[in-house]
Amino acid sequence: MAQLLRNKSLATKFQILVQVATNQPNIQQKDIARKLDITPQAVSEYIKEMIKDGSLTSDGRSKYRITTKGVNWVLKELTKLRGYLIFVQRAITNITVSAAVADHDLFQGQVVGLTMKDGLLFATDALGKAVKGVAVFNAKKGEEVGVSNIQGIIDFEIGRITVLGIPSIQRGSSRNANLARLKKELSKKELIGAIGIEALIALRRIDIEPHYFYGVTGAAIEAAHSGLSFLIVCSDDAIPDLLKRLEEENLNYRLLDLSKDSNLG
Repeated sequence: MAQLLRNKSLATKFQILVQVATNQPNIQQKDIARKLDITPQAVSEYIKEMIKDGSLTSDGRSKYRITTKGVNWVLKELTKLRGYLIFVQRAITNITVSAAVADHDLFQGQVVGLTMKDGLLFATDALGKAVKGVAVFNAKKGEEVGVSNIQGIIDFEIGRITVLGIPSIQRGSSRNANLARLKKELSKKELIGAIGIEALIALRRIDIEPHYFYGVTGAAIEAAHSGLSFLIVCSDDAIPDLLKRLEEENLNYRLLDLSKDSNLG
């Protein structure tokens, strides 16, 4: 679960920053207190903390502006919230009976624990503190099983996305790519997608076939929202559209330029 939903102090700071960003600079503490239904004294204390940590600035006349640091923190928390809300939406949509992979032999009526592994929902006979449900029919290990009466929400992290830029054909294509660095980055066990002929050929030059060549952006987004990491090798002329799409989904990404003249080595 997103930390913002667990911590009242963080949730209040988040709401204050949103109010300031929406109405700056013409918003005062009393306005924030009224909109958030908390005391002006509480708002004052939170604002002092956020001015001290650099999330807010004041012009000295009790008017406030959100800083770049504050904006970045809000966006980071939004990313976490969005991933959590997507999972909640899926859970609620399938609340009657959800499909899961049986992690052990299970029998009808058995109380099972639910957990996410490798982007898939698994039902297990190990309960502990796990989210729980009831198997609706018998299933052997590795088979699908229906689970009803689900209690709780499964906690998981959004997968990370790494984008590796390969020179476009105008800049020398894969012939001008740092293939050693590419091979090093691909040593991790992650899903791999290629966008552009230049990216595909760069991968083949180091004897690797991508898992995806068509629909790469959509696959990466879906994987990240399922908790899986994804590595995209992308022709540099296609990178702007790719990053725009990732940002629309509020997904964090790491971008590396793998041209030979890059200072990334």
